[in-house]
Amino acid sequence: MARFPFSAIVAQDEMKQALLVSAVDPAIGGVMVFGDRGTGKSTAARALASLLPPISAVKDCPYGCSKEDQGRYPDVCGIGPMRLRPVPYIDLPLAATEDRVIGSLDLERALRSGEKAFEPGLLAKAHRGFLYIDEINLLEDHLVDLLLDVAASGENVVEREGVSLHE
Repeated sequence: MARFPFSAIVAQDEMKQALLVSAVDPAIGGVMVFGDRGTGKSTAARALASLLPPISAVKDCPYGCSKEDQGRYPDVCGIGPMRLRPVPYIDLPLAATEDRVIGSLDLERALRSGEKAFEPGLLAKAHRGFLYIDEINLLEDHLVDLLLDVAASGENVVEREGVSLHE
């Protein structure tokens, strides 16, 4: 699929600069872009994601963990070889549920084998990349609060039945 080039976006200098700064320093925690329909918000984010060099991630890790993450959370992504993969770009649907965003019990695995396992959510898929939310004002308040907490802390902790999992 052809992507619109980031450099071709005109008259959006502040937005482009904010996206670039966030890409250079992920500790910023993200960028919230406001603008009228048709101003190129999603186009700019998608174009920047495709422009960035691939990331080195633990092979077969559903979170796209880096070498540092692998050392910090060996029980989450395991110890394994690294591979290059594109910077993730995930669209968050407005109808997304909390379980879809943060993750939940893998029901298929539980029913098939009786084993409790965690199914990562959209935040895990977007780890080290972009989670694009169009019309955030239409999201349920508790989801916005959850996303702000994750952005501020840099960590997604999912607790179910006394078990904590970190993303």
